[in-house]
Amino acid sequence: MKPMQQTAAGISGEARSSEAGLIDRARARDEAALRLIMQANNRRLYRLARGILRSDSEAEDVVQETYVRAFTHLDGFRGESGLSTWLSRIAINEALGRARGRRPHVELGALPEATLNAEIIQFPLSSASGDPEKSMAQREIQRVVEHAVDELPEAFRMVFIARVMEGMNVEETAELLGVKPETVKTRLHRARTMLRENVEKKIGPVMMDAFPFAGQRCERLTQTVLRRLGLGI
Repeated sequence: MKPMQQTAAGISGEARSSEAGLIDRARARDEAALRLIMQANNRRLYRLARGILRSDSEAEDVVQETYVRAFTHLDGFRGESGLSTWLSRIAINEALGRARGRRPHVELGALPEATLNAEIIQFPLSSASGDPEKSMAQREIQRVVEHAVDELPEAFRMVFIARVMEGMNVEETAELLGVKPETVKTRLHRARTMLRENVEKKIGPVMMDAFPFAGQRCERLTQTVLRRLGLGI
């Protein structure tokens, strides 16, 4: 499902109409509609939840819990904000509740079991590179960056995830987190500064193994040179 089209005034009329139709189908427990909603929002909800909990497994639990709560209470969605924003708020509240040691009771309702199994998009995304050495270096640098994001104070971490990782604008982020736009700008600037300092401090040892030239690439070059010299097998 493609992201909803935006205009200067927010979500376009065409997108609102399309979203309204999707929500109506979801209210009727149309499995295809439920899947479309999940597939369109998985990554954002996962990242927001993980930004609070800093746990992959708990974040995934929050995403699934969010959908259950949302799908069983769709009649309460009035459309004052976009569906994605509404889902994001539910996820944030659920994650905050868990972070504070609360386990709110949730009515699972009568949703078919298949619709409760959200097709979570894992973060980080796995590399499809065929080069093991390059993939290993990329994963290590990615791990350093993820750890640096995890170490940001929560207020700054949530703004960074919303603005940078999810591409939300200042107004959307302010609405989602319940702060002023000026606060979003200030926190993002501070988050970037802290993140840069943290990554630079940790990246040195990792960069010692950067630009690897071993394994398949090393062997391939060696064989090519030998063949050009008339010595290859």
